[in-house]
Amino acid sequence: MNGFLNIDKPSGITSYDVIRRLKPFLPRTRIGHLGTLDPIATGVLPIAIGYATRLIGYIKDNTKEYLAEMVLGSVSDTQDRTGRISRVAGEPVSETSIAKALEGMVGELEQIPPMYSAVRHQGRRLYELAREGTAVPVKPRTVTVYYIEMQEVFQENDQQMVRFKIGCSSGTYVRTICHDVGQTLGCGAYLNSLIRLRSGPFQIDEACGLDSIVDHPGEISARLLPPDFPLQDLPSVVLEPQQAWSVANGSPVLWPEGKENELYRLYDRSGRLLAVARCQAGENGRVLQPVKVLTGGLK
Repeated sequence: MNGFLNIDKPSGITSYDVIRRLKPFLPRTRIGHLGTLDPIATGVLPIAIGYATRLIGYIKDNTKEYLAEMVLGSVSDTQDRTGRISRVAGEPVSETSIAKALEGMVGELEQIPPMYSAVRHQGRRLYELAREGTAVPVKPRTVTVYYIEMQEVFQENDQQMVRFKIGCSSGTYVRTICHDVGQTLGCGAYLNSLIRLRSGPFQIDEACGLDSIVDHPGEISARLLPPDFPLQDLPSVVLEPQQAWSVANGSPVLWPEGKENELYRLYDRSGRLLAVARCQAGENGRVLQPVKVLTGGLK
């Protein structure tokens, strides 16, 4: 099998746990996931199967959308509800102030990944070092928040809660957004729950539950999205038989109308995806040079 599964990850397990649960039904098959979700998070987790794993690096749309819920008035050493919680303030914050603080998070940000994260430092995960009580300097990363929409402010168990939708670039830590909002407001805040609504072209309303797939593994093939599903941003080219043979065997083909340095999806006449290629200058004009060939060569 080759393609992508759009899985709705349940809370309480890691992204790799999802792969572990699928492995027995896909023996001797490569499996990978796109974009790690924290254990408390739920929602869209695209799973690449077979040679689709080789296409992950060519997916242009890596934007994410989440529905987040944060608690005001306390902080957490993990920036979410799984950590050690400390009370900071008891007075409710006005909705106007909350909205302004959220609005201040929109744009390009220098974000420091939390110590309890899977980011590596000298070959080790930060969360491993944090559990040992070792603090290390973490370099900030540039991320982009495209929008934040405040959905609701409400009280629950004597806590002020805020629910908001956020669209952001890959690598953005929403729990750090919550922490920073709390610092801006002076009351502290941490992430209570997180649902990934979208990862690139993969949508939550089209995702399938992990338990459903595990209980009915025969449905995997029916649920499988084609390998080129997340590559629709790349222009496509249908090749003539001789060109298809060349590309399938790793050789470039002339393509004068190509845009230099652009990536293309290359297909044979039957609609089979043969390769991802880059347009570049050749001795006789522009060519499509395969950068990822998905066939074992054509006879």
